[in-house]
Amino acid sequence: MQSRPVTGLNVLTQSIGLLSDFPRIARGLYYLASAKADKFNSIGALFETRARQFANKSFIYYEDQHYTYQEMNEWSNQIAHYLVSEGVVAGDIVAVMIENRPEVIACVLALVKLGAIASMINTTQREKTLVHSLTTVKPKLYLIGDECIPAFEAVRAHLPVIHQHALYRITENSNNTPSKDYKSLLEHCANHSKSNPLSSQTIQMKQPAYYIFTSGTTGMPKASVLTHFRWIKAMGAFGLATFRLRSDDIFYVCLPFYHNNALTVSWASVVGAGASMAITKKFSASRFWDDCRRYKVTTFCYIGELCRYLLNQPKKENDADNSIRVIGGNGLRPDIWMEFKQRFNIERIVELYAASECNIAFVNSLNLDKTAGFCPMSYDVVEYDIEKDKPVLDEKGFMKPVSNGESGLLVAEITERSPFEGYTNSEANKKKVLNDVFKTGDQYFNSGDIVLKQGWRHIAFVDRLGDTFRWKGENVATTEVEEEVNLYEQIENAVVYGVQLPHCDGRAGMAAVTLNTELNQFDSKAFTTHLRNKLPAYAVPLFIRVRSEQTVTGTFKYRKVELKEEGIDLTKVNEPLLVLLPKSDQYEPASQTVLDKIMAGDILF
Repeated sequence: MQSRPVTGLNVLTQSIGLLSDFPRIARGLYYLASAKADKFNSIGALFETRARQFANKSFIYYEDQHYTYQEMNEWSNQIAHYLVSEGVVAGDIVAVMIENRPEVIACVLALVKLGAIASMINTTQREKTLVHSLTTVKPKLYLIGDECIPAFEAVRAHLPVIHQHALYRITENSNNTPSKDYKSLLEHCANHSKSNPLSSQTIQMKQPAYYIFTSGTTGMPKASVLTHFRWIKAMGAFGLATFRLRSDDIFYVCLPFYHNNALTVSWASVVGAGASMAITKKFSASRFWDDCRRYKVTTFCYIGELCRYLLNQPKKENDADNSIRVIGGNGLRPDIWMEFKQRFNIERIVELYAASECNIAFVNSLNLDKTAGFCPMSYDVVEYDIEKDKPVLDEKGFMKPVSNGESGLLVAEITERSPFEGYTNSEANKKKVLNDVFKTGDQYFNSGDIVLKQGWRHIAFVDRLGDTFRWKGENVATTEVEEEVNLYEQIENAVVYGVQLPHCDGRAGMAAVTLNTELNQFDSKAFTTHLRNKLPAYAVPLFIRVRSEQTVTGTFKYRKVELKEEGIDLTKVNEPLLVLLPKSDQYEPASQTVLDKIMAGDILF
């Protein structure tokens, strides 16, 4: 793991640099301290305040369009008043399936002003996964972008009967011809009042604002509940206290609004500062920096492997020619951290650790390298037995904290200040709550993540529990192996996981890789040497699966479920498979004959 320990000198040195931004930090801390679940405050009420303060300031830039704070507020009000006339009331669930464009913000803002709940549907989902997301919660209405109607129509027969006034299309320049039972939302709301609905002032912070679905990397997506309370705390913690945004900042959003890093972290940060937001329909690595220069972007939010995609683009002389001063997100790997920062002239990287369902967050507010940052809330990192898949307990039956420099399971105490809002599924909630952790009666949220305890209340992400596996009696963290595989010059990207082999304890390492060269040009021997020099013997993958491209979610997370299931079965793996046999100095093609010997136990590792 290339993450560094955090020392008192690091903390002191970087803290001095915060003095010039103290007013913004203090404002952010005020929002954090004053946020109370029972208080009457809401996303809509805050946006209305910004619309009064910054009426004529540009709020959204999109292609050749731009909308001021006042225009967006009035537009959302018209939608809200129309939806009221259609029977929408506080607590109603409304499905929103629209790609990134101004209309998605207008619709979500309208819904949260009414106290309704926007169920944010992943626009890349299809077939049974889409059916699952549309039926996990029970929407009263469906707001569907023209671009998503074909996907919706393909599964409509599998949904509960939808009454004739429940379908609304969000028009766009499109050749799609929806069936006649879709109403055009924007046409119908055009003549409604632009005044603020009274409901936005009657919403308590604890009320749900929207549902965000998990990425589904380990199974079907689950709907996590995001309240106005969480959004407002994000505004204070991320936008003001950490990003330290100013009103003249322009925040580039290339992540989909059905994900928290866009709808919560990015949107809340912009509104908190009265800043501007430039949005694009879909992320494009080749167009990214041109967009940043076009809109004079000063900050953006990343996730997963987005930064690696940008690094993998051919180098250009103007890579450092941008106005970016701060970026934030989660998933920037330590192996590319410094290269990314230097190549693109990034002054400050705000790595975050957070999740839709998690009750706490870590933020790299001190601009330290290779850390997910600091958290002031109550949490701990405890010993975890990967093989038995459960925490290690002491003689009294309580969990055991690890020491600085050690890895373990992150657990976060559930309190009034850090409530667990959970999923819409009560059974899924039970699995995430740990009882009697350090004393009888306490409750902690089970993050499901292995993290490194760096000291000074800082952590670095290591691996997901379901991804870490045991081999030769040792724990293998897939993210650490992926870092080293990715450092080899002929590898574009890699996904590492464990596969079961007969006659062996634990799981053998396997890496699915995409190459930046032809397979016949791949230097297998040099690659093997590289891994053996960088990794302990037990962590070197035994199998390499060569793919033309990786399967990713809409938020750049790799899907491992199918890869694990297919393992080394050549009837399921229709891609080149390499194996590192005992005493061999390089990976070689895995023939069916060799695999049969492995399965029969004639070849043992």
